[in-house]
Amino acid sequence: MEPLAYRMRPTTIDDVIGQNHLVGDKGIIRRMVNARRLSSMILYGPPGTGKTSIARAIAGSTDAKFRQLNAVTNTKKDMQIVAEEAKMSGQVILLLDEIHRLDKARQDFLLPHLENGHIILIGATTSNPYHAINPAIRSRTQIFELQPLTPSDIRQAIERAIHDKDHGFGDRAINIDEQAMEHFVQAAGGDIRASLNALELAVLSAEEPVHITRQDAEDCLQKSSFNFDKDGDFHYDVMSAFQKSIRGSDVDAALHYLARLIEGGDLPTIARRLLVISFEDIGLASPQAASRTLTAIEAAERLGFPEARIPLAQAVIELCLSPKSNSGITAIDAALSDVRKGRSGEIPKHLKDGHYAGAKDLGNATGYLYPHNYPGGHVKQQYLPDNLQKARYYSPKDTSKSEAQFKQVYDNIKKE
Repeated sequence: MEPLAYRMRPTTIDDVIGQNHLVGDKGIIRRMVNARRLSSMILYGPPGTGKTSIARAIAGSTDAKFRQLNAVTNTKKDMQIVAEEAKMSGQVILLLDEIHRLDKARQDFLLPHLENGHIILIGATTSNPYHAINPAIRSRTQIFELQPLTPSDIRQAIERAIHDKDHGFGDRAINIDEQAMEHFVQAAGGDIRASLNALELAVLSAEEPVHITRQDAEDCLQKSSFNFDKDGDFHYDVMSAFQKSIRGSDVDAALHYLARLIEGGDLPTIARRLLVISFEDIGLASPQAASRTLTAIEAAERLGFPEARIPLAQAVIELCLSPKSNSGITAIDAALSDVRKGRSGEIPKHLKDGHYAGAKDLGNATGYLYPHNYPGGHVKQQYLPDNLQKARYYSPKDTSKSEAQFKQVYDNIKKE
């Protein structure tokens, strides 16, 4: 017998749970189905949010032939079989999972069939299609984002499975405690598949009459079904929220997102982002924060999880509560902007290679003034090209004593 999650998949658009912005009364996919004017589309979102279910529901609501392939495991020959069937029947809805893994050969084969309308492609992916999918496919499809399902959506799915006599457990007397239901709902993390798999395990492993307690629910769904795909769009959203929380000095929010990243187990990505943050957002306001962050990262890498969480947490807390300055990144970006616009100019002759050799001994003979020969290790002379002499890239912050000292030196030099 098929798993419960498979049996409970919707057969029509009316059976789909959640995603009202797409399949609700005014949703664009519902309007397409009602008008019998289907077009190829890409559905992207976290696992278990209904991408496959919506594809099957579209087929069920239109009586169209439905085929399902996977871009990782199915070959061009498999697609040719679907294409031949589409020619004979007039139209086939093809659900292509992991569409971001589609190579050029299979893509080139599909394109003409999409253009003539014989194949209605529904691509499913957890990756952002604007980043991961070839433009040739994107230009021939509508792109729809699926939202994480709400706890009420998960509860609706569980209750439907309990009472459905044809596909669920409606033919059995099942008593489920409210605390058990709450655990299935909350710990599923918005993943209907995970909640239904846990419910099925609880029911099939129970003695008659079936009574599911909170402990049973915890045994069958022992940890949150945390949606984490290091190549998926959701992962980058968490990383973005992580950095922005540190930048905003919200320790609790930053630790929350760190915990989600730790659950994903991707230590190299966490380490890289922390090191970037230490330079980009704390920067010259606390120059030693970067070296301490690197020390914490090296300790985490040596320890591995779960102990690695300790130095990582300490680094996050310090970065959150450190003074902030983005003067380093804004300075180099301003300089890069000039260079990319062609504002480079001729290098002053006294700075060119060859004039430096022996400058300490020759003094002013070459036109280059050797700073170490002057009080304070500084002497006024031209360094920027003629057309950029007034350029100012570094704009010091006053968020810390460290950068205030840099600002004082910088201002004094510029005044000369």
